[in-house]
Amino acid sequence: MQTDLSDADLPIRPAPQASTATPAAPELTAGGSMPAKLLVPVEGIAYSQLSDTFDQPRGQERHHEALDIMAPTGTPVRAAGDGKVAKLFNSKPGGTTLYQFDPAEKYAYYYAHLDRYADGIKEGMQLKRGDLIGYVGATGNADPNAPHLHFAIFALTPEKQWWKGTPVNPYPMLGD
Repeated sequence: MQTDLSDADLPIRPAPQASTATPAAPELTAGGSMPAKLLVPVEGIAYSQLSDTFDQPRGQERHHEALDIMAPTGTPVRAAGDGKVAKLFNSKPGGTTLYQFDPAEKYAYYYAHLDRYADGIKEGMQLKRGDLIGYVGATGNADPNAPHLHFAIFALTPEKQWWKGTPVNPYPMLGD
C-alpha cells in the first residue's frame, strides 16, 4: 500500500503521541523483542564515548527524542539489532534515512542524516545486528560542519506505521 506523505508529515523523529511523556525503557530480557543491549550503530564509537542527548531542548518548541552520535562523514553505520528494513526515505529534516523494525515489529530503529546507504540495502531486507546499512553524513537539516548519526528508537503503534510511534530513549539500550 502506497502512503502519501509530505516532508511536513515526517519530522526528524517519529510523530509524538497524545501523551508527551516518554515511556519507560522496554523490558530487555532474553525472551524480549530486543537484545539486552543494542550495538552502538556507528563503527568505532564505544558506548563510553556517547552523551545522552535524548530530551535535550531544541529551540523553544521541542525536545530531542534521539541520540546524536558524532563521527566523520563516511564512518560506517551498522544495524543496532536484528530486524528488517521497513523504509528508506529522504526528507528535508532527516535527509537520507532508514527505518528498521525489530524482529517482533514492536520497535523501530531510526537512522538519519546518512551520507548514503550501503550497497545492496533495500526495503524489506532482513538485517542482523552489525550489518552495514550506511555511512554517517550531514544530510537533511544537519549542520554540514557536524556530521553525525541521529539514532532514535520508538515503540510502534498497533498499525505498525514506520513514521509513527512513541519515542524511547536509546541511550540506556546501547552497549559495547
